[in-house]
Amino acid sequence: MFPGIDPKIDFAFKLLVGSPEHPRITIHFLNSVLQPIEPITSVKILNPIQERDHADAKLAILDVLAEDSNHHRYNIEMQTTVPVNLRPRLIYYNCLNYVRQLSSGTSYQQLCPSICICVLNRLLFEGLSDYHLSFRLRCDQRDLVFSDDLLFHTLELPNYAIPSDNVWSRLPNLEKWLIFLKEGATRDVDELSRLLDDAIFREAGGVLKMISRSPDDRQFYEDRVQFLHDEESRLIATREQALAEGEAKGIEKGIEKGIEKGIEKGIEKGREEGAAKGTVVGKIQILQEIVGDTMTNESDLLVLELAELSSQLSKLQDRLRSRGN
Repeated sequence: MFPGIDPKIDFAFKLLVGSPEHPRITIHFLNSVLQPIEPITSVKILNPIQERDHADAKLAILDVLAEDSNHHRYNIEMQTTVPVNLRPRLIYYNCLNYVRQLSSGTSYQQLCPSICICVLNRLLFEGLSDYHLSFRLRCDQRDLVFSDDLLFHTLELPNYAIPSDNVWSRLPNLEKWLIFLKEGATRDVDELSRLLDDAIFREAGGVLKMISRSPDDRQFYEDRVQFLHDEESRLIATREQALAEGEAKGIEKGIEKGIEKGIEKGIEKGREEGAAKGTVVGKIQILQEIVGDTMTNESDLLVLELAELSSQLSKLQDRLRSRGN
């Protein structure tokens, strides 16, 4: 059956690996990515999809928060684009997932590892061929690990080349997952499950079929697809505009101090301003979510001047501090 549901769309991905009705899929995915010495045997989904999540495709937060029987916490998400603020946002959410374990009377010794897994349909690290990278806190001078409590894993789908022989049954489980994610939208999921030769992918294929057969889920999926396409178009346009503005400023300065030198400086300044804006925008969106405000679109924030963005960030920080008093 061709359900026509792309498992790389975050809504479908969350129903795959973040559903309390399908814990075996979540456990299999985590063990495939992390390959722990002691395999994970049970998980609890901390943020399952609720009816309210279907209210607006533009506002839905579709990452997966889970906890295993050892109280290790997991933040799993799918990204079809690479926003300029992705890295600081992943750091922030993983740290937030870590500190949320603390409550009144809890000691630091009771804190358990927090692990972020980000699956990307675009390249985050240009020029590298690795499809799976992992990160932790390490020493610069010696081969010492400061802590294993904050871990990050990236899976970059464009870097994985699917074997052309279709003999996939003996591949490692992680590679089977990458094939399922890349091929699930265009293949007969029953045939795909047979080629992967693992019951977990028959169950995963069943989830895709379930989405296609549910009018509500199918409509939300289609709305989400359209929203993600629009967001990618806006992101590309915003980046092109920022680059064009940087080049224009460079040309203007070049008239005064030399055309060639001015263009180089203008482009450099434009990129620096773009990076600074991206960092502030990411912090604004995160704080808006924490204080309960509607999250402003990245493209709408990027068109503002850095001073105005900094002012918005300062006000949100003041509100957050006042809540803690």
